[in-house]
Amino acid sequence: MTAQTWRVPGWIPVTAVGASIALTIVIGLLGPSAMVPALAGPGWQPPYSLDARPDPHLVIALAAAAIVLGALGCLGLLLSRSAPSARALVILGCAAAGLLAFLPPSGSADHLNYAAYGRMVVLGVNPYTHGALDLPGDPIARAVERPWQEEPSVYGPVATGVQALASWVGGDSLRLTIFVLALVNAAAFVATGLLIDRFTRDDPARRLRAAVLWTANPLLLYHLVAGMHVDTLAVACMVAALVAGARPAASGVLLGLGVAVKVNAGLVALGPAWELRRRPGRLALVASVALAVVVAGYLIVGTEAVGPMTRTSKSVSLASYWKLVQGWLQAIVGEGSAYREEIQIGSLVVLGLVAWSLFRAFRGVVSGNEVALVVVVAYVFATPYVLPWYDGLAFGVLALAAASALDGLLVAHLFVLSLAYLPARQDLQPSDLGWLVTVVRSRIAPWTLLVLTAALVWWAWAAAARARRRPVSAALPR
Repeated sequence: MTAQTWRVPGWIPVTAVGASIALTIVIGLLGPSAMVPALAGPGWQPPYSLDARPDPHLVIALAAAAIVLGALGCLGLLLSRSAPSARALVILGCAAAGLLAFLPPSGSADHLNYAAYGRMVVLGVNPYTHGALDLPGDPIARAVERPWQEEPSVYGPVATGVQALASWVGGDSLRLTIFVLALVNAAAFVATGLLIDRFTRDDPARRLRAAVLWTANPLLLYHLVAGMHVDTLAVACMVAALVAGARPAASGVLLGLGVAVKVNAGLVALGPAWELRRRPGRLALVASVALAVVVAGYLIVGTEAVGPMTRTSKSVSLASYWKLVQGWLQAIVGEGSAYREEIQIGSLVVLGLVAWSLFRAFRGVVSGNEVALVVVVAYVFATPYVLPWYDGLAFGVLALAAASALDGLLVAHLFVLSLAYLPARQDLQPSDLGWLVTVVRSRIAPWTLLVLTAALVWWAWAAAARARRRPVSAALPR
């Protein structure tokens, strides 16, 4: 379903997008709450808020409204024939990101972990072998919320370097440390949006769609900017690498930096590899430069950084449909095992099925950006450990590719995960809203994601069948 098949009045989705972004801003502006962890430090330091201490039911309701309106607004703009200009949406998204950087992060407490890992580096403690509890009484580490106090870092050396820089600037002030991280994060989001806008500037329709999918996407602003997740840095590096494809050395450096933020971002590298498959010299240059950057980063932080990352890769999140599979296996075979190895194998099979189905839809004629898109989309739909901000990588690559039903499917995927992790923190959650975890996250979301995955495969096979009846095209099928 595309903008050519529906007539949605432009003012309706624009209003929904604006309202969603405004609600996200209000959540941060209200200050510490069930959605916003408190930040210790001098009140004159940013980020700023009203410190209104709102009722937890109110802020969670505001977040739910922001998510619903954001998803409807995105889908409406993708379908509308009378949408606003791409420039206006880019300005809106960049302004919102800049404003959110001056408000306390909301939706999760991951930014507190980032601050603690940076603090460890500054104090000479290895964040890959220690958790926040190993810094008793420290003004930064004591802010880390359950269940992460004992967990070492699972992020790459570049992410750790940024966290250490923020801690060095912020000193004993958690507030200032978080603000530095927020500035870097917002800058990465805005830079990604501007790169995507420049890449699509020659095609007004693609430029508008790209602005909807990334820069003015309320769900991404909610998770990547207001939620301040480190994934934003990885996406920025990978999108820049795809845009810089004609410059192999620059592309290699950017790919290496992205992997050194989060290793799963390396899936994007398959796109440039495909693009350069008939130019072995350039391919070798990109690969060697990227590898050198990654190896140099891990040599600096030490081989201990590999262990936590490997352990996390075997986890199964509550909202994943693989949690259903795990329950079925335990009911049939026995509860003596978590069946994580079997689930890992199964997820690889599903990843292969989804990727193969999408490649069939391309009829074997695809660009490097589309190869990267296929692999990343297959990953977020198949991985056993999935969180809403993981979809950010797929959206960044999707904005560079041609329009298709993938747009709506990915918005739906992020919408379901967003509701499943409302909010993605445990502290200060009302007991009467426990059903958000026990029902929405643990039951409704897994089944819905399973249906969406099946729908993705069905669409890809149907698109492949239609493609056989029309001339070969490098564009994504409708």
